[in-house]
Amino acid sequence: MSGGAAFCVHDRRSILTTTKPFKLAVLWSGDRALRSSATPDNNRYSRIFAELAALGIDAVPAIYADDMESEVREQLLQVDGVLVWVNPIFDGGNRAVLDAMLRDVAAKGIWVSAHPDMILKMGTKEILFRTKHLGWGADTRLYRTRDEFRSAFPSTLRSAEPRVLKQNRGNGGEGVWKVELSPSSIDRVTVLQATKGSVPQEVALARFMEGCESYLEGDGCIIDQAFQPRLPEGMIRCYMGADKVVGFGHQLIKALVTSPVDGPPAEPGPRIMHDTAAPAFQALRRKMETDWVPQMTKVLDIDRASLPIIWDADFLYGPRTAAGDDSYVLCEINVSCVFPIPDGAPADIARLSLARLISR
Repeated sequence: MSGGAAFCVHDRRSILTTTKPFKLAVLWSGDRALRSSATPDNNRYSRIFAELAALGIDAVPAIYADDMESEVREQLLQVDGVLVWVNPIFDGGNRAVLDAMLRDVAAKGIWVSAHPDMILKMGTKEILFRTKHLGWGADTRLYRTRDEFRSAFPSTLRSAEPRVLKQNRGNGGEGVWKVELSPSSIDRVTVLQATKGSVPQEVALARFMEGCESYLEGDGCIIDQAFQPRLPEGMIRCYMGADKVVGFGHQLIKALVTSPVDGPPAEPGPRIMHDTAAPAFQALRRKMETDWVPQMTKVLDIDRASLPIIWDADFLYGPRTAAGDDSYVLCEINVSCVFPIPDGAPADIARLSLARLISR
């Protein structure tokens, strides 16, 4: 590793007190042409590069694809740490090769955020089941086998309101479905996938469930949550830098919202970014920082000092309390590839990265 260790940290404009700065790779997916042309200034992470440089960190791009695994590995072995932005599913594949490489690099002493093992703890849908008792949960079930799914899901669906099924790992709405009984028959359902352009379809329940069983392959599972009726009011994305809120995003979403028969189709709105002081989200901020994140780290056996540098928790509005206040229901945690981010987040990412590099 290149590592410098003598830093004097006063604030985010800390002065480098050694002639040998920390070296950090910023990794995202792309092809060989992009790997050859990438610089700190010509990509969507440019502000993060700039904030890292302001703290004296020598940050370099590390463009990844599976066919370049060996050369990216060699690059990472020459740095002190790596910040990773790669979706669970990308370029028609998954992160299996990348995660194996990152585990190997981390085992050799390179700091990795987010580490693949941390992603498995926090960034899969299973967390919705494991933490449903924390105060951010809803009626949530988990199915690990075909027999569990086949025996339990039909009765759950028939005795309750619409459900949302989610495969354990994915992005872009893949493997996420709103399911409700068809008015024509208890053996048929209306389903709506969360992917862009999806429209409701009526199918036989057995046929739909058979199509979902691929989500159970390997170490997969299916999460079954109660549908939240306030979904049309939008989703709140709570951006976290380790255990502190670094901003919010609020967006009206189309996914799983059925368009009215006699009206225009539902359309997603822009994600409106807000800083940490946004009045509308102070109750959620307090819950995250003082209650839910500390409880989550305990349940998942996570050292709070090892939390990812940047992650987010997506919330839907739950039922209002007796006093008329909002409640919040967790629908997903994103760890693998959190972007775009609030304006203030790049400085927080740089500051936290420096602290982690110094502490190692």
